[in-house]
Amino acid sequence: MIKAVVFDVGETLIDETRIWSRWADRLGVPRFAMLGLLGGMAAMDRPHGDAFALLRPGLDVDAEMAAWAADDPDGLRENFDEADLYPDVRPAFAELRRRGLNVIIAGNQPPQAKAALERMDLPVDAIYTSAEWGIEKPHPSFFTKVAEVAELAPAAICYVGDRVDNDVLPATRAGMRPVLVRRGPWGYLGSEKPEAARHATIVDGLETLPDLLRPA
Repeated sequence: MIKAVVFDVGETLIDETRIWSRWADRLGVPRFAMLGLLGGMAAMDRPHGDAFALLRPGLDVDAEMAAWAADDPDGLRENFDEADLYPDVRPAFAELRRRGLNVIIAGNQPPQAKAALERMDLPVDAIYTSAEWGIEKPHPSFFTKVAEVAELAPAAICYVGDRVDNDVLPATRAGMRPVLVRRGPWGYLGSEKPEAARHATIVDGLETLPDLLRPA
């Protein structure tokens, strides 16, 4: 029986459209070019960082973020806030907890993401990031840590994410139940992969999770 539901962040809980649009503006390229290239990276199983290399060869992303912070210290820049939260997140979380399931957020995110999520006052039991753990998905240790903080056997945990490579496959190997949500480039494209259908339950949104995991 599933006792805890653990969620990825980007394109699972957070719509990253505004983030990538701000990046396009920062780099001086059309937003369509940035968003299209990200879709191309997803289709080709390449990391999203390759989009930067194509748009601005030789770009030092970390240095650019530091310069951006200096230029716009009070702006969101590459970060997110409440306005980026998908509308089905709060009701799904609340209903999952009402039905007795623990709700945890744990994804690949920088240090500031935890504070951003905490400011939203979401109905969750805990929030963790890869930055505080020093481990990133898809490393097996990340999922070992998920089970540790949930204080449950892996078989009692459902991991929800938008990527086959970072979420579905490593969660499966860890002994958890994976759910793939079809949103964002990686989610839509990944849902067509044979390994997604083989290992994961595929959903179009989070509103179906309560009935899927703990029927009323």
